[in-house]
Amino acid sequence: MTESSIPPRPAAFSYPGHGANARIGVALCHGFTGSPLSIMPWAQHLADLGYAVTVPLLPGHGTDWRQLALTGWKDWYGSYEKAYLDLAARTDACFTAGLSMGGAIALLAAARHPVAGVSVVNPGLTFYDWRVRIIGLLKYVQRTTVPLQEDQTGAPATDDGDYTLTPLSAVHELKKLFRAAVRGLPSVNAPVQVFKSRTDAVVPPTSLALLRKGLGANLVAVEELASSGHVATLDVDAPAIFAGSGEFFAGHARRTTTLETP
Repeated sequence: MTESSIPPRPAAFSYPGHGANARIGVALCHGFTGSPLSIMPWAQHLADLGYAVTVPLLPGHGTDWRQLALTGWKDWYGSYEKAYLDLAARTDACFTAGLSMGGAIALLAAARHPVAGVSVVNPGLTFYDWRVRIIGLLKYVQRTTVPLQEDQTGAPATDDGDYTLTPLSAVHELKKLFRAAVRGLPSVNAPVQVFKSRTDAVVPPTSLALLRKGLGANLVAVEELASSGHVATLDVDAPAIFAGSGEFFAGHARRTTTLETP
């Protein structure tokens, strides 16, 4: 195997920004058992537009399912929150954004901090599997399960580490994270943009219903993705996500900085 053919390994990403958009920050968050690789084209697009971008690698991710089992939702959220705060300290307007579980984390950060806005792709807040209701007990009798797989998706696989199994203790932590994010929705005072795949085998429609209820008028845009599965940032509709979020960030950053100008 040549050096150029070696697939990239999961790693955090940071870009300082350039040009007119350099003072606008976007903190992106990947999903559960994923890594920055799943949102790297999104991050790179925003960096090309000049935005200051950060994408942390969450604890327990990008390595091995056994490592994931040793972490909890507060570790994941704390890692992202630190990345957001570091970026917010050196920009005039800073947004949160994410995919799947990363969307829940981005929304929770927006509930706790004065973000300029939020853009999320297939944000997770609920589960399809009814067994999650008893996950707190189930994790003691069944240590792992197999990951969810989508039958129809145009997204290429990424080498996010060894996640051939999913620890149920981590699923329990994910449930706790979703609960915290839902509770925080009424505290989000920033505009929220949502991209939602019409066909998503991972996140059920009830997640969007909770967003509508909890965010109210702050949910300013819901864009349907007709041709993509769950990891839409790597799928057919990815260009629409990139273009739409870029316009959202630019428009709301202008409003934010105008409001702050004496």
